[in-house]
Amino acid sequence: MADTHQNYDADAIQVLEGLEAVRKRPGMYIGSTGPRGLHHLVYEVVDNSVDEALAGFCNHIQVTIHPDNSITVVDNGRGIPVEKHKKERIPTVEVVLTILHAGGKFGGGGYKVSGGLHGVGVSVVNALSRRVVVKVRRDGKEYQIAFERGKTVEKLHEVGKARTTGTTVTFWPDPDIFTDTCIYDFDTLQTRFREMAFLNKGLKIDLTDERSEPGQLVSIPADEPRTVSFKYDGGIVDFVRYLNADKTTLNKPIYFEAENEDGTVEIAMQWSESYSSNGVLAFANNINTAEGGTHMDGFKQAVTRTINDYARAKGKLKEKDPNLTGDDCREGLAAIISVKLHDPQFEGQTKTKLGNTEIRGLVQTAVMKGLAEFLEENPTPAGRIVGKASQALKAREAARKARENTRRKNVLDSFSLPGKLADCSSKRPEESEIFIVEGDSAGGSAKQARDRKYQAILPLRGKILNVERAGLHRSLSSETITSLITAIGCGISDDFDADKARYHRIIIMTDADVDGAHIRCLLLTFFYRYMPELINRGYIYIAQPPIFGLKKKNSRNPKVERYIYDEKALSSTLAEYDNPDRFDVQRYKGLGEMDPEQLWETTMEPSSRTLLQVNIDDAAEAERAVSDLMGDKVEPRREFIQSHARDVRFLDI
Repeated sequence: MADTHQNYDADAIQVLEGLEAVRKRPGMYIGSTGPRGLHHLVYEVVDNSVDEALAGFCNHIQVTIHPDNSITVVDNGRGIPVEKHKKERIPTVEVVLTILHAGGKFGGGGYKVSGGLHGVGVSVVNALSRRVVVKVRRDGKEYQIAFERGKTVEKLHEVGKARTTGTTVTFWPDPDIFTDTCIYDFDTLQTRFREMAFLNKGLKIDLTDERSEPGQLVSIPADEPRTVSFKYDGGIVDFVRYLNADKTTLNKPIYFEAENEDGTVEIAMQWSESYSSNGVLAFANNINTAEGGTHMDGFKQAVTRTINDYARAKGKLKEKDPNLTGDDCREGLAAIISVKLHDPQFEGQTKTKLGNTEIRGLVQTAVMKGLAEFLEENPTPAGRIVGKASQALKAREAARKARENTRRKNVLDSFSLPGKLADCSSKRPEESEIFIVEGDSAGGSAKQARDRKYQAILPLRGKILNVERAGLHRSLSSETITSLITAIGCGISDDFDADKARYHRIIIMTDADVDGAHIRCLLLTFFYRYMPELINRGYIYIAQPPIFGLKKKNSRNPKVERYIYDEKALSSTLAEYDNPDRFDVQRYKGLGEMDPEQLWETTMEPSSRTLLQVNIDDAAEAERAVSDLMGDKVEPRREFIQSHARDVRFLDI
């Protein structure tokens, strides 16, 4: 661990602009003011500590959720500079907390590489919090400064001596900004911090929850706070092992790295028997670039070229054989691409796509050299990898023929849509929605309940195929799946084009029972594996039908007084009434038990319904969850169910 400040002082902080717009347009800076934006505040503070780790000055970060849902982040870095800033004439820590784009990431020499939200992170957290308290341990002293809604309310002052260095930030999210919720989710945070620890070899991150009732805005302190710790000395090699923990693998993890004047690249990769081809995760300066970018492009091109070159050199591909495609070569591949750049260029405010063209060549060269060496030196696993890709090619050809047959059949049927589809009259995808329902009974009620102008209904016959075990070829032999693909209209595999989706709201509406939950899982697995772009665009939803209806006893009026959506709400609702015996409680075992008017009122009418929008906040956890729950191995599924059965009514991937 380095023990000097190495130019991280007031001169390293450059100011670009002020903080005025953040509270007016918070979504521009943190993505949203919902749960995702709320958690983003924590990530921004932790990102600053991780930047200290990247610079070699921090190896331990502690994050605590307090009973009032405030957050404290402690690191053992150098501590934010406290001397007066030459230009702003106030302490540098105050500059960093109150002025947008002020930090050590803008050419002042503070950091060579960094993450964060375009360097605006901690000032944005300050602007969107009702209170922030910062303590700095530096030069043998401890200092404190406090803010409220971005304004300094307690000037920097010395509070004592310090034997260590580092920064402590405590903040309370502003309920005026985060009107939906100010309650932090432990699992969401631990997923992110596990990922951060994987990407920063040797960095320890502790997460502690002091709340006894995490769902409450203010909770009684827990007798025994819940703590998890993450530290991975294997770095991204451990990350790949984590992704493939419950899969049958074909090789030991491959690891290689490279560096030039533009930055560094680390890559770990391992194939398994899985049919998945979306297990490649790319990061730039610790930021998950979900939309890929130049580093991902270089990786894909290099993997495809290297495997084809090896297969032809060893005679595993004959002269007449077609080349293996990128999807063939990546089927069953879990890989982590982690690049660290001095000047990262991200496309969009949310940093989901890397734009630096210079990194493509570095990644491409590193993969072609590292993977080629592995294949040459390890002929047995190399044979398995090429064999896996060859099988994927054959399955792809079979799937292509199946798609052509489907298209040919549609031509003969005058481009007919599935017979069971009750389509809407609107031809505008942005206003159209389709309800995917189980069975003819629920389908009949939904068809009667719907608004025909913009709501389509597609009843499914039985449970769809588990695509996690079947692969694309077998999946396309399923009439249920081909009907689903045809109805949505954006194709699949090589033909997939999200812009051709016929509906921008695809709503899974199943019964609130075990079978309904299973069908939801199967459908979500299908969308995650074969149409993930629809999830990324926010097109996939889960309907929330009620479980109970309350009716007055002995009343001539059959009208339901109240609808209840879960067991806990039933108990609290009945407790509201002086005499619960006056009510009959009807449990809806299926959607077909509700008449069309009730189904419309509770589940389909836009102004009164509740929909859950499906998203993939963390691709690694989604990949593991799908593999655990829908894969061939029973034990991971059993463990998951035992761990979560009491916590959730249904699985939300």
